[in-house]
Amino acid sequence: MKRSILVVDDEVRYRELYARVLRDAGLEVLEAENAADALDLLSHEPLDMIVSDVRMPGESGLDLLRRVRTEKPELPFLLVTAYADVREAVDALKLGAVDYLAKPVDLDELLAAVRDTLGVSADADPEIPAGSLEGIVAASPAMRSVLRDAYRVAPSDATILLTGESGSGKEVVAQFIHRHSARRDKPMVPVNCAAIAPALLASELFGHERGAFTGAVNKRNGYFREAHEGTLFLDEIGDMPLELQPSLLRATETGRITPVGSDKETLIDCRLIAATNHDLETDVAEGRFRQDLYYRLNVITIDIPPLRQRPEDIPPLARAFLNKDKTEARRLSRAAMQVLVSHPWPGNVRELANAMAHVRLLSQTDVILPEHLPPAVRKAAGKAAPASRNAEPQEAPAQPRTLEQHEIEAVTTALKQTKGNRTHAAQLLGITRRGLIYKLKRLGIE
Repeated sequence: MKRSILVVDDEVRYRELYARVLRDAGLEVLEAENAADALDLLSHEPLDMIVSDVRMPGESGLDLLRRVRTEKPELPFLLVTAYADVREAVDALKLGAVDYLAKPVDLDELLAAVRDTLGVSADADPEIPAGSLEGIVAASPAMRSVLRDAYRVAPSDATILLTGESGSGKEVVAQFIHRHSARRDKPMVPVNCAAIAPALLASELFGHERGAFTGAVNKRNGYFREAHEGTLFLDEIGDMPLELQPSLLRATETGRITPVGSDKETLIDCRLIAATNHDLETDVAEGRFRQDLYYRLNVITIDIPPLRQRPEDIPPLARAFLNKDKTEARRLSRAAMQVLVSHPWPGNVRELANAMAHVRLLSQTDVILPEHLPPAVRKAAGKAAPASRNAEPQEAPAQPRTLEQHEIEAVTTALKQTKGNRTHAAQLLGITRRGLIYKLKRLGIE
């Protein structure tokens, strides 16, 4: 079903321009030339969002926003104005506007703001059915590629190895695979191999008989049997003790396990997904991981890119974490979002979730500004921005480089990293998209 947007502007040229751009993007658009007409449409048309000018004859866009907040408090509202009045912008955000854009509006920025607010993907992925990504943020091409691969392999029973930095979302991808497998109606059992004492890991995985060791007062089935007919997710597989790896290899090869304290094998039927932040090839070469087990696990490998390589995912993830378990939506200002996008996130999605938890607990405002973010995020982002624009090469050139040369290098690098997407490149550089376009013209960059 198409999303319905109401565009309100007393100037026909702007109203028709915004409407055409949104319609070309597959959205249904209604138009109104003043606040009174907008309220009339609101009373009998199902709307998903309003885009309104601020300065209009009669009631202003801010007046309209106040009225809409009374009648439809959850309806997203985007304000547009020819007057870059900061106090007006803050008032609009406090009233509940999702964003505030200044004329002349960058049409790509307008479309991105609308899509982002409504959760509408820029281009639907034909390989993944609509609704399959519920609860998953995949705005970046890198993450969409990961999920396409995961969707393709989900129906098989092949063992899958997920690799990637800590906190990058490996368990989320494992859950996605299980949800789209033939075993979806059976349990998925997650096990963090690094969180269990090595002496206990065998009994936790394979189970044990009563009296098998001191403290084993009851029989235990173990995670393999708990995952019967479902999926066993072994996270941090690279931390599994070397002496336990032969037993895991046998379980994956034969479908049989031997509980601790038993001399009888037990048949198991579960799909295995393993994950690691280790370089297992290096671990194999250095004798920390068995080569035969590595080959057994490495049937299909999916690498999850770190968050810094998928900046498009940062804004929607931040908003989701910020408003977790809250009925009233809180908003990140554009300046705060620029800080988040420029931060390298060494802890990946987990670090971002923790940062938003900090904001939820300590900030008392509905509009989140840069000063509300954790000090470590502000400090790191402040260091990162100048470094990306002014970094010297490792080997100093014979002649000093000009400021313009530094600018050209920074801009072209940002464009390469974002595959030519000017909006995302501007975010990486810590400037507006309009500012980037100005630089491109001034520096003569195609």
